[in-house]
Formats: sequence, structure tokens, C-alpha cells
Amino acid sequence: MKHLMLLLLVAFSLQWGYAQNTLSGTITNKEDMVPLDQVSIYLPELEKGTSTNDQGEFEIGDLPKGEYILVISYIGFETFSKSVPINKGVNTLNVALTPSVIEMQEVIVSTPFHKLQSENVMKVERANMKGLKTSGALTLTDGITHIAGVENVSTGMGIGKPVIRGLSANRVLVYTQGIRMENQQFGAEHGLGINGAGLESVEVIKGPASLLYGSDAMGGVLYFNPEKFANVNTTEGDVNMNYFSNTQGLSTDAGIRTSQGRMKFLLRGSYASHIDYKTGNGSRVTNSRFKEYDLKTGLGYQSTQFKTELRYNYTNSDFGIPEEIGEQSTERSPELPYQEIANHILSSKSKFFLRNSTIEAILGYIFNNRKEFEDSKENAALEMHLSTFNYNLQYDLPKWGNLETIIGLQGMHQTNENFGEEEFIPDATTNDIGILATSHIHFKDESGMQLGLRFDRRNIRSDVNSSPPLSGIYDALDRDFNSFNAAIGYKFNLTPKSIARLNLATGFRAPNLAELTSDGVHEGTNRYEIGDPNLDNEQNIQADISWEYNNKHFEFYVNGFYNAVEDFIYIGPTGEMVGENQVFVYQQENAKLYGGELGFHLHPHPLDWLHLESSFETVVGKQDNSDYLPLIPANSLTNTIRVEFINPKKWVTNNYAFVSLKSVFRQDKVGNFEDPSAGYNLVDLGAGGDVMAFNTKVEVRVSAQNIFDTSYIAHLSRLKSDGIPNIGRNISLALSIPF
Repeated sequence: MKHLMLLLLVAFSLQWGYAQNTLSGTITNKEDMVPLDQVSIYLPELEKGTSTNDQGEFEIGDLPKGEYILVISYIGFETFSKSVPINKGVNTLNVALTPSVIEMQEVIVSTPFHKLQSENVMKVERANMKGLKTSGALTLTDGITHIAGVENVSTGMGIGKPVIRGLSANRVLVYTQGIRMENQQFGAEHGLGINGAGLESVEVIKGPASLLYGSDAMGGVLYFNPEKFANVNTTEGDVNMNYFSNTQGLSTDAGIRTSQGRMKFLLRGSYASHIDYKTGNGSRVTNSRFKEYDLKTGLGYQSTQFKTELRYNYTNSDFGIPEEIGEQSTERSPELPYQEIANHILSSKSKFFLRNSTIEAILGYIFNNRKEFEDSKENAALEMHLSTFNYNLQYDLPKWGNLETIIGLQGMHQTNENFGEEEFIPDATTNDIGILATSHIHFKDESGMQLGLRFDRRNIRSDVNSSPPLSGIYDALDRDFNSFNAAIGYKFNLTPKSIARLNLATGFRAPNLAELTSDGVHEGTNRYEIGDPNLDNEQNIQADISWEYNNKHFEFYVNGFYNAVEDFIYIGPTGEMVGENQVFVYQQENAKLYGGELGFHLHPHPLDWLHLESSFETVVGKQDNSDYLPLIPANSLTNTIRVEFINPKKWVTNNYAFVSLKSVFRQDKVGNFEDPSAGYNLVDLGAGGDVMAFNTKVEVRVSAQNIFDTSYIAHLSRLKSDGIPNIGRNISLALSIPF
């Protein structure tokens, strides 16, 4: 007992000693040295932050010794980023921020070294959920299409899949809560599976990210960041309410966050319900209705040398599968056919701070229960249970001069089980393991190089398909897929105001279970699909080049890419029929995609409140046999006029208004089994701001999409073949009330 008491005393003394490491200082305006209130101070590597008081003062305690990136951001000022040493005891840093009308920069967390965008070697787009909500989008998938290079394969309004530079489904990886989302994403009518409530931002890697994330990231990554825990010793909450005129849609969510001492907790619940959407010609699309429940919660603990968090997300969704413009109804419960989907996402993220390095462990479990009802609401025609456990272990080695290096081990164990009347894909087990190493070299002229290497191995084992097969070729499957991938990138300053980036990366994708083993009618696509158990890996190499220039009143960027894909997997008809369904077979052909984005942002002096923005995006996809790839987005041009006023001492603050014109051009570079799509123009507008009511700052937003009620059919709409238009005019009203 004596030795135990001595050990506890030593441990307590060490912990007490660690707790004395603090960082404090004052943040002021560089022009007049006036202290700034409510400035965000954040250490991204520690996921720890605070805000300044009305004297511009801040203090962050319980910091481990070492050197960490510090980010200071405030609306109307340039973002400050610097690597600061944390020594034992009190550390002091005073910063004067430079006024600027350029939007604040944020730390990119989807890449391993947590840099600001201007410091990143790889170009990553980032958008705050708050900014995307100003568009009035009904769903999260619809909202992210406002990011250049990102589009959406839609089945009505409720079901949408992201497209990055012409690639989608299993070629685009989705991350949430720090883990990869797995929800049978091979199906075109299978949606994103994530609710936008409780998300802070999304980061988009446009191009091969297999080095960082393995198989399925050959086309890019959507990385959703959950809302942060509250700052130390604070409690806050909010209620958000939205109404959408077109679908008589109701969406509401409420959350609370608290942090007391070293413990943190958050909870958020949401509900959404929509009737059938109305097209520009005034007709409602039968059975396009949907509803969704969502719950997110998290628990965190953070001491000086260790931090951990546990998050859980439950989503339950009912989606009608629209097939026609038939009965005009305002019912909210889906009719046949429809999907009922339940997702459980449990994740754990822990980080250990050593003397000059860190170890991070991220574990995740996802259970996806997908039911599809065709002829009866009592018995599911398809019911697939997908259970996925994944892990990500990373060691951030001690810095060696200007070199940062991370080594990692990632993997996944996944099982698919069938419980419905039919079996589209067999019961199967998938195992992944990947080993990676990546380094970032900093040069004295603020340029940098990033390079890395990775090896992956995937094994897929399946049972015999219990449904009577048409092809009769399937036995139990046991296949291994291996791949080496590499990436190298270089960022340098052409001038003090411009940055150039050049990246070359390879990626791969192992064939998914549907492509290897499917043999049956795929409901929602109205076709009989046959897989090929002998398909090979898809392997690609992509070159990206980008240049951006910005000064106090003008920003310009241009991005270009060329993506060569070996053994691109696609599906095509054979000319046979099974009942009323045409037979489609999976096959492979080399392909290439190329294109890019360009845009500018002008905020002329002295009219700093005025913003003129324009962006253009284009992509072309072709097979080596000269056939065009299907589901390639049409070229588009978006022009926006936006005004913003901060007015920090007025009863209306942070107010804005915008009008936007999106011109989508005719798409006639189509696959063999697609029809060309006509061009169209859509006008959106909106306004909003923070209003002081009863000493509470209430955020109010009003927006209108497709204000002229244009009737159009998007090229990536899966209802296009039935001649069903997209959504018409939609007016959105939103309130966000903190408490």
C-alpha cells in the first residue's frame, strides 16, 4: 500500500505539473491596436481552442509541451497561422491581425499535416455548412453541389450521390466522424446516408486520394467534419428551423454542447419531412416524398498528454422511389416502391502526445440496414445488413529539421448479409489492410513538397448466390486485390501574391461486390444486372495543376487535371431481356477524364461590402474505344453578386444578400445509352443576417431557388429517361436561435 500511495502521488504531481502549461495573450487590430472581442483561437493538432474577451485577452491551459500550429481567425481580418512552441509554465503570444475582406482561411483536416489551405501542397476545397445553408438547399447532397467540381446524381430530391470531376459511387469515398462511410454505395439510387445537422464543414479532395485512404478513393474524397465540442467551461445550444415551400418541407434540429474541466459532451437531434416535389410546369412527381430522423451525440475527455472522444450517429430514412408523374398528392408517407434505411455510426478517436511526436488511433463501426419494398409494405424484397469495422492508426514522427513524416496502418473488416425475399448480391466478407508513409518537406521560401507511398491488400469472399442465376457462372468467390500507390506534390510561390501547385498521384479501386457477383433485377434501375467475378482493379494516375492569385481586393484561380484510368468498370446492355427488364453486364475498358475549374472573386475598394464572383467547371470522360463515359456532368458557369455588412454594433449584424445565375450548357458528349441534355439557366437569390431579439442574436435566412420556376431536366437526374423534370421554384425560410 505504501508503494501504491507513492506511485499515485508521483502521478498526481506529474499531472499537476503538466497542467501549468498555458498559452495566453492579447489580440488587437493592427491598424489602430484596438482589442478584438470574440476572436477564435484554435490549436488544430490538439483540437483545443477559446475566444478572446472584450479586452482581446485569451488563455488556453492544460497544454502538452511541444510545437503546435496556432490558428487565429476573425471575420474581416486575415487568418493568422504560426507554429508556436509550448514550454513548461506560462507562454505568451500577442498578435495584431491585419484587416481584410478576403474570407477567413480554415485548417484542412482531411490531409495529414493540418495546414491552412494556402499552406497545403494538395488543393482541397472547404465549405462551411453555415455558408452552404444560405443557398436554401433541401438536402446535404444538393448543398455540396455549390462547390466547384462537385455535382450530384439524383433520384428525385431525397436521394443523391456526389460526383467529383465525373466520378461517383464507389470511386468517391465519404468520411464522417473521421471514419469511412459504408452503406452499399455501389447503387445509383443509394443516397449519401448522412444528415447535415451537426456537421460543421465539408472538405473535398478532387483527385486520387488512395495514398491517404486506400481503395475507393481513386476519384476523390468528401470529408465531413462534425461540430466541435464547446470551449472549456462553457455551455451553449441552439435550435434551427427550416421551411421549404416547394415540398412543404419541414426541417428542424436542436443541440446542446458543454465542456466542464476535462469532460465534454454534445447532443443533437433532427427531423425532416417532405411531400412530393413540384416541377417547373406545376406537376408533383409522384412518390418523391421522404422523411428522416437523425441523432448525433459525443463524449470527450482531454488532459495534457491525452485526448479521446466517442461519437455516435443514428439515422433513419424513408425514401420513395419516383417513377412517374401520376397521382397528385400531399401525403408524406412513401408509397411502393420505397426504401427504408437505418444507419448506426460509432467512432472513437484517441490521441497521445509524446515528447516530440503523437500517436492517433481512430476506430469505427457502421451498421447499415437497407430495405427495399416493391410489392408489399410488410415484406422487404431486398434486405441487406452491412456491418463494417475499420481502424486507422497513425504515428506522427518527431520533426527532423524541415521534414514532417507520418506512417500509418489502416484496415477494414466488412460483412454483407441478406434477409429479404430476393438476393441481388450474395452474403460476403471483405477484408482490407493498408500501410502508408507520407512526408512534408518545408523549404525556406515558404514552398513545400509532399510525397508518399502506400500498399493495400483487399480480400473478398462470398457465398454462392442463392437466387436462381441467369448466367449460371457463379460459385463462391475468393479474390485478392493488391495495389501500390504513390503521390508527389510541390507548392511554390510564383509571386508574393500567387501560389502554384503541381500534384501527381495514383489511385486504385477494387471491384465492388455488385460488379463481381450481381445476378438479378436491380430494383430502382429497372434492369437485370450481371457481374463478372474476373474483373481486375481499376488503376489510375492523375496530374493536377493549379494557380491562384489574391490581393486585398481580387482573387483568381484555375485548376486543371488529366486522369487516365486503366480497366475502368462500366455496365452496358446485351440486348437480351428477362421479363420486362433489359440485361446489363459489367465490363472493363481503359478511359480518361480531363477538365478543370476556374473562377474569380472581386471585392473592389472602397466598396468592400460588394462581392462579384464567377466560376466555370468542365469535365470530359472518354473510353479508349472513343465512346464517351456515362453520367459526366455538363459544363456550367455560375455568376454571383453578393453584398455583406458586418456592423458589429448594430441590432442587425453579419447581414448579406445575393443573386446568382447558374448557366448549365447542353451536354451532348454522352454514353452509348444516354440521351443528350438541353442547357438551362437557373436564378437563385437570398438574404439574411443576425438580428438582436430579447438580448439574443437570432440568425434569419430567406432564399429562393429557381426563382423563375424554370422547367428543366438535369443531365445527372436518374429520372431523365422518363422525361421527369427537376424541382421548380422553392422558397426557404430559416431561423437559428441560440440559447
